[in-house]
Amino acid sequence: MNHLKNLKWGMAAVLLSLFSEMNAQTTSNDQVRLIRMDAEQKVEVRVNGELFTAYYFPTSIAKPVLYPIKSVAGHDLTRGFPLDPRPGERIDHPHHVGHWFNYGDVNGLDFWNNSDAIPAEKKSGYGTIRHKGVKTMIEKGNRAELEAEMDWLAPNGEILLKETTRFVFISEGGKRSIERISTLSAQNQPVSLKDNKEGMFAIRVARELEHPSNKPELFTDANGIATAVPTLNNEGVTGKYLSSTGKVGDDVWGTRGTWVNLSGEIKGEK
Repeated sequence: MNHLKNLKWGMAAVLLSLFSEMNAQTTSNDQVRLIRMDAEQKVEVRVNGELFTAYYFPTSIAKPVLYPIKSVAGHDLTRGFPLDPRPGERIDHPHHVGHWFNYGDVNGLDFWNNSDAIPAEKKSGYGTIRHKGVKTMIEKGNRAELEAEMDWLAPNGEILLKETTRFVFISEGGKRSIERISTLSAQNQPVSLKDNKEGMFAIRVARELEHPSNKPELFTDANGIATAVPTLNNEGVTGKYLSSTGKVGDDVWGTRGTWVNLSGEIKGEK
């Protein structure tokens, strides 16, 4: 269990380190630009004018996210559902949107599973993260940094945690990376993050990058809400998962490690 009381808790992680064989020999003169679009509730990240990702913070979803995330060749690496559903993808777990950062038990509140699929009579058990503002935007050639501030809110609007996150976006020819450095600060009361399988650093990938599934599955969250996942056509599903401990495929799920590698192919791009 992690306790926060008048203290700050921080983490830094490489969300994505992308390498595309299609552009492996390219010499990088890439230009990474940040485009603030307040009316659309997002900041776009563009490489040489093409969309790489966007920091997206509409009130229609329960936390700010990076969505979509695109490959060097422009293919979607993140699932479209629920924001922009695409044919043939799973429509389970509507709280899985792009890349997100939250937790399943913060002073007893579930921030992880919150979405518009939760019935109104059960909303009192869920927390919400709201974007408060963009603090800094820095562009340095093939690198850009975006710092944003967010509030972790209880259902009554009380601020449990304040979050400051710095994203670092880098493009070097056939390589792209996203780094996330986040600091959480407790506010007016002690905050506990109890051991929980739901959290806290995640990305929901496109169907092509999933591990092939051969049977129907039923997923249940920490609050006992079940989601049935039917068997889908595995044609074009190429995801291969490898952890730092040498585990592969399904054996990676729920295990400790310092990194996870995912390789796959989307429309010829590896």
